[in-house]
Amino acid sequence: MDPLTTSLKVAATGLGAQSERLRVVSENLANAQSTAKSAAEDPYTRKTISFSAQLDRASGVAYVNTTAISTDPSEFPVEYLPGHEAADDNGYVKMPNVNMLIEMADMREANRSYEANLQVIKQARELISMTIDLMRAQ
Repeated sequence: MDPLTTSLKVAATGLGAQSERLRVVSENLANAQSTAKSAAEDPYTRKTISFSAQLDRASGVAYVNTTAISTDPSEFPVEYLPGHEAADDNGYVKMPNVNMLIEMADMREANRSYEANLQVIKQARELISMTIDLMRAQ
């Protein structure tokens, strides 16, 4: 397989993985204040995403692959909100285990990785185009 085509495929799988990561982060941010309907239920649980390298035996190249989307096992923080519908007998409400600071950092990192993969694709396309132009000139 051509190295430029291989780099395009590697970057494309990276784009897909980071796009999925951004979707998970966005879902977490959107539900950061989503409590349960009653004290007996749990609020929104933060989602996490896992990646792995998948080896393509034909080309000998490792591509990124989304392994799983799971939930964060950390405990739910509680807030004292006695009038809330999900408050327990003591007035405490379980809040989602979403930390906005962590989610924003994840979003920024995923965005930068996405942009880096996009730059690889642009560069590879430019090199392919330059190669075609050189072949035409001869």
